Amino acid sequence: MRRPTDRHGAGMNRRVLACLALLAGVFHAQAEVPAGPLLPSGPDPWVTQRDGFYYYTSTEGDRISLRKTRDMARLADADPVVVWRPPASGANSAAIWAPELHFLDGKWYLYYSAADQAHNDDAHRHVWVLENASPDPTQGHWIDKGMLKTRLTGIDGTVFDHGGKRYFVYSAYVGDHSDLIIAPMPNPWTLGEPQVDIAHPTFAWEMQGGRRILEAPEFIEGPTGKLFLSYSASACWSDGYSLGLLEAGPNADLLAPSSWRKSDRPVLASSPAEGFYAPGHNGFFKSPDGKQDWIVFHANGGPGWQCTARRAPYIRRFHWNAQGEPVFDTAR
Repeated sequence: MRRPTDRHGAGMNRRVLACLALLAGVFHAQAEVPAGPLLPSGPDPWVTQRDGFYYYTSTEGDRISLRKTRDMARLADADPVVVWRPPASGANSAAIWAPELHFLDGKWYLYYSAADQAHNDDAHRHVWVLENASPDPTQGHWIDKGMLKTRLTGIDGTVFDHGGKRYFVYSAYVGDHSDLIIAPMPNPWTLGEPQVDIAHPTFAWEMQGGRRILEAPEFIEGPTGKLFLSYSASACWSDGYSLGLLEAGPNADLLAPSSWRKSDRPVLASSPAEGFYAPGHNGFFKSPDGKQDWIVFHANGGPGWQCTARRAPYIRRFHWNAQGEPVFDTAR
């Protein structure tokens, strides 16, 4: 083929090459994912994909950063951009945990857990939300929309839309254990009523490490219309920390506890054969073409590493079985 010599032809050629490079980067992200962690550290990882870009965030404790990339396999090459720092004092001044980035109603929202540095304990932990109208969440200005008015203190808030309605789920401190509570949302920074407890620890594998904990709920809809909430069970400092799953029918009343059925065993647990331990606090995302489902989660690279910054982010593809349920324990 003759190489174009005019400016229009050269421009076309450059655009074609740019498109090919873009597609190569997008599909490379799904084709050559490393078997080990994507980063040396990254507790509570979260990935959102929009318009061919992946946005990654995780717990850093004293700030919220975002990484933007077209290639998840090269996440480490994407420089983190600090988009928000907490105030020097006040109810959201410490323990900045579990940020989640969502695009809702044409704007970006960051949900995160925080406490007061003067009272950094479970009795003072709440979920907060930031808003950004910029098309690119690594740019623009983040506005503090305040604390979500949950009935109980708690952490790990997530948001999802289903059936024309929006819902918020978080991990609430209920006495000596942590439960999952769901509430309707009239807008991205306001909770409605009722706020309903839909799951509490009942199995031995949800009570490892000396605590009875259900935390880090995440929503996903299956190909047959079934609805699922994954969650992390047990204390994060235990190697028994693992992922559980709640299931509801396509037309279920999601605010009714009876609508949710809990799996009687973990759906992702420590795997010495694969070299990771205490997997948990996951998120779900899709490839840009919508054909691939991925899970991101943190895990330790060895036994007994407990609940520290050594927890690192892993991703893997998952599939759906004949019953329309997600299957996570397959090869990457």
